[in-house]
Amino acid sequence: MKWLFLPAKPDFVPDKITLLPDNIANQIAAGEVIQRPASAVKELLENAVDAGATEIRLIISDAGKALVQVIDNGSGMSETDARMCFERHATSKIRQIEDLFHIRTMGFRGEALASIAAVAQVELKTKRAEDSTGTFIEVDNSMVRRQEPVAIPDGTSIAMKNLFFNVPARRNFLKSNAAEMRHILDEFTRVAMSFPEIHFSLTANNQQLFHLEAGSLKQRIVQLLGSNYNAKLVTVKEETDYLNIYGFVGKPDTAKKTRGDQYFFVNNRFIRSAYLNHAVMNAYQQMIPAESYPMYVLFIDLDPAVVDVNVHPTKQEIKFEDEKIIYAFVQAAVKHALAQFSVTPTLDFNLDASIQHLPSIQQPFTDEKKTAVAAGSIFRGFTQKNQAHLIEPGEGSREFGDGSLVTGVGRREFNAPIASQPSSPGTASSPFSAETEISQLLNTYICLPWQNGFLLLHQQSAHERVLYEQMQAASKERPVATQRSMFPSTMELTPADAAIMEEIMEDLKYLGYIIEPFGQHTYVIQGTPADVEAGNDKHIIDILLEQYKHFSPEVKFSRREKLIRSLARQQSIKAGTRLTEREMRQLVQDLFACAAPNITPDGNPTFLEFKKEQLERMFGR
Repeated sequence: MKWLFLPAKPDFVPDKITLLPDNIANQIAAGEVIQRPASAVKELLENAVDAGATEIRLIISDAGKALVQVIDNGSGMSETDARMCFERHATSKIRQIEDLFHIRTMGFRGEALASIAAVAQVELKTKRAEDSTGTFIEVDNSMVRRQEPVAIPDGTSIAMKNLFFNVPARRNFLKSNAAEMRHILDEFTRVAMSFPEIHFSLTANNQQLFHLEAGSLKQRIVQLLGSNYNAKLVTVKEETDYLNIYGFVGKPDTAKKTRGDQYFFVNNRFIRSAYLNHAVMNAYQQMIPAESYPMYVLFIDLDPAVVDVNVHPTKQEIKFEDEKIIYAFVQAAVKHALAQFSVTPTLDFNLDASIQHLPSIQQPFTDEKKTAVAAGSIFRGFTQKNQAHLIEPGEGSREFGDGSLVTGVGRREFNAPIASQPSSPGTASSPFSAETEISQLLNTYICLPWQNGFLLLHQQSAHERVLYEQMQAASKERPVATQRSMFPSTMELTPADAAIMEEIMEDLKYLGYIIEPFGQHTYVIQGTPADVEAGNDKHIIDILLEQYKHFSPEVKFSRREKLIRSLARQQSIKAGTRLTEREMRQLVQDLFACAAPNITPDGNPTFLEFKKEQLERMFGR
């Protein structure tokens, strides 16, 4: 008889799966909703809107890391509701699953206050109009520490203090105060723009940044995005049985080189949609330059049953039942609005009355005067065939020995910052010598012979590489030389741009720009880099702020690196600019003195090489 011996079974094998403690589970869940102070700003502002408030105040301290407080005059809460609102998934908006598809409020999942209470210290004061006293509740780490009656006005005040105090690792991932403040301003702008009928204010570190009285949508746009849009908005308004579209788009001349002031709202909720953005871009086709982006603030109202807002924790990504219909309506509405706006400038026929009394107007046009005019070169240039090009010898022109003429009209030389020690012609790093033929094509490309073929340089890309390497080298060694402005320019910025300016001011100083604060949101440009043409400094800073604001490459660059890249792109000589031979030679020489002459900082080619064999194949030879 054989015996089968089985391995001995251990006395105890512990189970591996356990339930997380509530405080850890809450912190994990909170991470989906509250990622930074701006996340709490969004949730608290939306709660105030849902409470029916007509006045909402946002108070910030230390970029929201120390304090985010929202005070409203809304409906308030009862003592029981005040306690319940901090429980996860406690909501007054949802009773059954069908309710998810009829949502018109901003919040509905009951996650915001529970998530905030899991990662911060929260103080809530709330009172309904029908109650004699209000309720005060203190919560931290998801635990109610104190609850008592309090005397307060009708409405709610909720303060989130010391964000991530119990999760130090997550607090370490927060950005600088200036960067976090920019995110807060973004969220504030979106909510305030969506509800122009509500009075909003924003105070940061005891300084009021916004005081937005209730008014029209256009007034709110100008208050938030800047007075430069005041006369530059085109009304969009289309109503159908399926949806309504209304709002404003910018006139074509307001288009920018970066994705800037673009806002979509669906049922008053800010959304991101590359698909609908494409619809707007199509409507602007052939009206704005390539790689330019129009301004728009567009609202779409439609039945909540045909849109799903519950597809993302932030609710900024949504799904439509039929995206193609929405796309077609948006494109048609914007096209219709732009068609009603005359693209050509209108003539002002309200002439100054004094003009009517000038001798040239009052005196008759006699036969003698007609004869004198008809004999002139200007008249012949307009009336006789093949005469439009004629320039007669005289003042302002020079005649050469061969009879050819050159006008005396001067041109501004290409003011390119030149490397301090450019490579000399003919060095190993350059395909270029003083005898090399060089020419410009289409005022954009530089053509020069190279080995058994030729090189075709893009002048803007080439200059961008040159400037980038010069600025990068200067920033590593010593600050760029600055020229003081004889007549400093003053800039009045929006609060969002002012926050960026505070963030980058020191780095700009290292790159040659001396900018100093001059009152609230106002700055004075006291100096610019010595090799940059004077008089254009305000425009440069305007574009720099816009580029920096929307600088979003896949690779995360340092603040100074982003500034250098933005400045190089902006200050490079633009396509379409006519260059002298000397300017072209200097640019080519500087390019081939660079460490990476073949690509721009963004990785685009600065030149292409064409071989003779390649050209012959193209012509079938």
